[in-house]
Order: sequence, then C-alpha cells, then structure tokens
Amino acid sequence: MLVLVVLFALTAVLYASVGFAGGSTYNALLALAGVDHRVFPIVALVCNLIVAVGGTIRFARAGLIPWRKVLPLLALSVPAAWVGGMLPVSRHLFLVLLGSSLLVAGVLLLVQPEREMTERRATVIGPAVAGPLGLLSGIVGIGGGIFLAPMLHLIGWDRARRVAATASIFILANSLAGLGGQLTKIAGHPELIRAAAGYWPLALAVLVGGQIGSRAGVQLLPPAWLRRLTAVLILYVAVRILLQVWGAA
Repeated sequence: MLVLVVLFALTAVLYASVGFAGGSTYNALLALAGVDHRVFPIVALVCNLIVAVGGTIRFARAGLIPWRKVLPLLALSVPAAWVGGMLPVSRHLFLVLLGSSLLVAGVLLLVQPEREMTERRATVIGPAVAGPLGLLSGIVGIGGGIFLAPMLHLIGWDRARRVAATASIFILANSLAGLGGQLTKIAGHPELIRAAAGYWPLALAVLVGGQIGSRAGVQLLPPAWLRRLTAVLILYVAVRILLQVWGAA
C-alpha cells in the first residue's frame, strides 16, 4: 500500500500540473498491482474527483470555463459515462480497453497540435466526440479529459487555458457519472465496496499531490515539458498493461 500511496501522490502532482486528474494512470497502477478489476475503477474515479474538484474551482473563479460551449459536451458525455460505468466487462477486455486507450492518450499528448479556432468546426466536432468519450470513460474508470483536451486543441476549440478548463470540468462531471454507474453495478456485492473503501489512503495521497501539482508544478518545468513527461509515463504504463494482457510480462 505504501508504494501505491507514493505513486498516486506523484501521479497527482504530475497530472494536476498539466490540468488533468490522473485517473488513467491510477487505474494502470492498480491493474499492475493486481487489484480486482471490479474495484479499481471506483478507487480511480474517487481520486479523480478529488483532484478535478480543485482544478475546476480554480478555473471557474478565473472565469475560464466557456459554459455555453461546455454544456452540450456534458449533456452528451455524462449519461454515456453512467451507462459505461454500469456495463459489466471481463478483466481481459477491461485491460485491453485501458491499455489501448492509454496508448492513444499518450500519443495524443505528445503530438497535440494547436490550431486557430474555427467556430463551426469546434461546435460540430466537439459534441460529436463527447458521447463516445463519456462511454469509454465510464467503462475504464477515468474522466476522459486526457482524450478530450488534445482533440479540442486539434479542432481549434479555444485558447489553451480554456481548453484546460473545459477538460477539467469534463473530468469532474464524467468521473461523478462513471462512479455512479460503477457503484450501481456492484450494489449487490458489499464485499467489493468494502474492498474499495480499504484504499482510502490513496485518496489522501492525491489530495495532497493534486494541490502541490496545481499550485507549484507549472513553476518547476515549462508546461510543454510537463505534458511530455506525462505522455511518457502514460505510454510506459500502457505498454506494461498490454504486455500483461498478451502474457509477455
């Protein structure tokens, strides 16, 4: 548990520094630690919520959340995240989805280009990807911001800080919906709920790490370098998970 506490805290520092919550890597760490796949999405989503709440509050106070554009995304992604959380999946399929989605997220973080905003393109493409991302987020127990942000940069959604603010509230809303779906799915298995509750030290770890990362992380390294470090970490754990699935690790 102590190793997981340290790794979760470090993950929260790194992810909060670039405007994310870390759910993808929390899941990966729990998977690599051999935790029951029915439990670790709940743990990861709770940790996600803790980190995302702080980021969303700061973005909202700064007036950076483009609510008119964000609400259609949430209207499509939140119900999909709830449904995704309720879907029963085998451990093998879960790890394949998690590893593959992490691989894609890592590549997107490395290459994410930023284009000038085109209102029509952003208005159409943004909502079009929100539902599928919400569904995937609910299934694998993440917030989805790590996929959304590069896509929003790619289509020219808005300025960088507003994209980060959009990703933050997207993570918060989908994590809450996905957690509701996951808890509904295991409602008849109190032993799984007790098992998830036993990982409460990880919640404290990300609370501390998230505060450090969001307040001081960007002062330690340029945002571009922090994004690249995050991408490398994601790609590493993605490969480890996929090798585990294929029986090579």
